Parts: sequence; C-alpha cells; structure tokens
Amino acid sequence: MATLTKLQKFESKPRVIILSDISNEPDDAESLVRYLLYSNQFNTEGLVACTSTWMKKKVCPQDMEKIVEAYRGAVDNLNAHTHPDLPYPSADSLKSLIRSGPPVYGMAAVGDDIPLSEGGKLLLERIQAPSPDPLWVLCWGGTNVLAQVLFHIRKQYSADEAAALRAKLRVYAISDQDDTGAWIRDQFPDIFYIASIHGWNQYGLATWTGISGDKYYGFDQGGPDFSKVTKEWIKEHIQIGPLGSAYPDYMFIPEGDTPTFLYLIQNGLGVREHPEYGSWGGRYILQDISSEGARSRLYTNAMDAVTGQDGRTYKSAQATIWRWRDAYQNDFAARMQWTLSADAGRANHHPVICINGSSAPEPLVVECEAGETITLDASATHDPDPGDALTFRWFHYREPTATQCWVEAEVHELAIAARDGAGRVVDVTAPPPEKSCVDMFTGVASHRGQVMHLVLEVTDSGSPPLTSYKRVLVQITNKDLRGGGQRGGDAVGDIMQGFA
Repeated sequence: MATLTKLQKFESKPRVIILSDISNEPDDAESLVRYLLYSNQFNTEGLVACTSTWMKKKVCPQDMEKIVEAYRGAVDNLNAHTHPDLPYPSADSLKSLIRSGPPVYGMAAVGDDIPLSEGGKLLLERIQAPSPDPLWVLCWGGTNVLAQVLFHIRKQYSADEAAALRAKLRVYAISDQDDTGAWIRDQFPDIFYIASIHGWNQYGLATWTGISGDKYYGFDQGGPDFSKVTKEWIKEHIQIGPLGSAYPDYMFIPEGDTPTFLYLIQNGLGVREHPEYGSWGGRYILQDISSEGARSRLYTNAMDAVTGQDGRTYKSAQATIWRWRDAYQNDFAARMQWTLSADAGRANHHPVICINGSSAPEPLVVECEAGETITLDASATHDPDPGDALTFRWFHYREPTATQCWVEAEVHELAIAARDGAGRVVDVTAPPPEKSCVDMFTGVASHRGQVMHLVLEVTDSGSPPLTSYKRVLVQITNKDLRGGGQRGGDAVGDIMQGFA
C-alpha cells in the first residue's frame, strides 16, 4: 500500500478562475471533469459560465453545478490518494464559487453604463485580493467577463493602480472565441497572455488542438497516437464511477480546453512564468520583442520537433502537446481510478524524483563550464507504491533554448552518459564554448552562455503507468571568454554558408 506522506509535495498552488462556455458542446464539461481530478493542485477561486461565438445569448452555470455534484461522490476517495497536506476541496466550496457571466456576446458586455455581471464581480474581487500570488484566468470560451472587469478597472483606478492590478493577471485563452480577446490585447498589452493567434475560427492552427485534434483537423498524420483519445478508450477508462459518469461523449474533439490547466499542474515539467519552456499544456513564445525587451506580454504558438509513432519527425505547434499524450492520458486514467476506491493499495501513484538532493517540482538550476562535465544523481528517486519498478529517461529539450526554428544550428546537444545501467546517475558534458557561449552572428564570447534544458522523465511499472519529470536548467559558463573572435555575419545567409 502506498504511504501517502511519500507522495509528491509542493509549496504553492496557483490561484485559478475558469471562464467556460459550458454546454455549447461537450468539451467544456469534459475538461471540467478532468480539472476536478487535479483540483488539489489549485486554489480554485471561481467557476464562471460565459458565452462565446458558439453560444452567444445564454450561460449555463447549472451544468457546472451538475459536475460538481458528481465530484461530491468522488472527493472522499480522491483524498485517500493524495498527500495529507494537499487535500481536495470540498464539493460545497467549489459550488459556492459558481457564477454567471453576462448572457450576451463579446463587447456587448463592455461599456460605460453596463454593470458587472456576477462573474465579473467575483473576478474583480479576486484580482483585488491582497494575495502576493498571480491570478490565472483560464478562458475556455469568450473573454467578455475579463474584458468588462478590465474596462471597470481602467475607469475606477488611477493609471498606476490599474497597471498594478493587471500585473497580477495571467491569462491562458483557448484562441479567441469572441471579439473581446483582440480588444484586451490591444488595450492592455502589459497583461501576461497565452493564446494561439490565427485566422478567425481556424482552430486547426492552434497549439491547444494537439491535446486530441489530429484526426479532426488532420495535422501531423502518422505522428500522434490516437488510441488513448478514442471514444472506446474513454468509455473504458474515464466514463466510470461517480465523477466519470458526468464525462460526456465528445462531439468534435475531446477536451480542447484542458491544456490551460495541464500547463499549471505540478508534475515537474512546466514552469508557470515561462511558457517558452514547454509543458503538457504546450509551448508558447513571446510574439513581439524589441531590443529593449518585450513590447507586449503575449505568448503565442511555438514549434517542437518530435518523433512520431511512425518514426518520422514532425515539426508543429500541436506537437508541443501531443508529444506528451501517452503520459497525460495515463495520468487521467489513473486519477479516475482513485475515484473508485479509498484503498490506496488498489491504485497507482506518481514517482517522486530527486536529483542532487532536490525533490521539489521546480527546476534544479546548475552551472557547467563549457566543454566540461557535471554529474547528476537521481538515485534518491522513489515510488510510493511498493514493488513498482522505475524507468529513467534523460533527454535534452533543445527548443526552449533556441531563439528561432533553426534549432540544430543554434543549440548543440548535451552529451549524456549513464554511470549505471538504470540511468539513475548520469554524467552530462556541455558543448564547447564556441558552440554554447558565442553569439552566432557577432562571434562575441560571453561569460554566461546558453541555458540548456535537461529533462529527467521517470515512469513506473504500475497500471496504468505514471510519469513524473524533473527539469534541470544547465547554465553554461565561460569564465575565460574562450571561443570568441571567430567571424560572425551581417546577415543570416552569412551564417548559413557554414552549414551548407
């Protein structure tokens, strides 16, 4: 039987408000069911039913209430599978957070003489709360609730006070689903905002569709494994027990909104303030930068190169999500098993990774002189379930270091050599200074070069198998400014000649 005190702990939980056009189609209900399975990892501060281009004149908070009622029948069992310091919220506490946004489309909710909706009042209250932690607004439908609150803040506060309130916001929107998203980004470019930007309703271009949309939208055919998002798999593994019974069959793609909170879960992969690092919720980069830094805080589609199930390499924004599909679907299925029984011995639980004494989900930061070798020791990693074997996989996640799509030229690989057969201890050798600490255009050497992203992925032998991660940020140093003085180039063509 698992020892609950040996389960993963984390020091903080992100504050979250969800804006959902629930019941325009089944996917919001599906995402809410999954969200509740992870709700012990969040401080949920609001569940607001809103409109969208797909449901312009009504909101459906009653359907949120139905799913929370289904959760009521599962929460006691869920609490038997989590660390005692991280209990799941009660159904009553979640139900008390359900509100309605304005039952109108988009900008019709925003204006001088338009009062805040009940959902808007709750959002404003939570923005004004004296918490030092940012507030994550997860937008599963339209964003008019957020827009009307931002309009109100601009009217009621001084410019400095309004900017301070906006600085507390973190937004992850599932594309634009009404006409307020573009207005928000235009009027308030200082807001930390994650969204796929593309032609209106061209969702097949969006990062978030990587969660399950490859068959429907036709991207990366042959790459993603669709077997764990079929209706048959969902019926067997998800639509079970008191909470799973509230999970409807999908109509278009399942759970298009789920990446917003997979981005935030604390499995050791994602880092909240760094969308460019990549996570189960995808990878995004700043859209607009200048020599002085970011002009806006909009993060939008980035691309990963991933080997698909057919052995071919796929480069796409969607691949930043579907590359993790086997792990996040196994995770979903395991958590649904938790809802069925309070017997921790009948279910699987996540490995807890420890590298060089660090066992928190946050990245381990180390320094390595260019060309030299460091040792990383994960031998203290453990599984809370007796008898589970662990598989260790270390890999260099190169894309987060790159500044553009030509990753192979810009980011040279870390050399990883296992000291033991299992890979619990590895030696990692940094590239030489000319490959990691010299500007590829100017040829100028730096004391501090690239930050390399090394990820340890540990999977157990339970059923279904569960995966945890630990990211190691390797800061490459070059104390003697070695490797500089080589000719750079005045244009990208000058540089490319060296790779012809």
